[in-house]
Amino acid sequence: MEKSFYYSVSWSEVNYLKETLQSIEIPFAIEQPSDKLQLAAGEVAFVFPDMHVRVYRHIHELFGSHGRAYPR
Repeated sequence: MEKSFYYSVSWSEVNYLKETLQSIEIPFAIEQPSDKLQLAAGEVAFVFPDMHVRVYRHIHELFGSHGRAYPR
């Protein structure tokens, strides 16, 4: 999967978001902080590939904002 954008969330939100994304069949990966992704303590990132704007709309509604560009 080519990584395009991500959302950082707290661990407490992971199960709900993971189950919701799986139920609507949207591809994603979950990543922990790394050299590439600088996240706050207790956060993980939901990472997504490029996708059609109609699919992105569902993600935007679920997370409540626009994702951040994945570092290259």
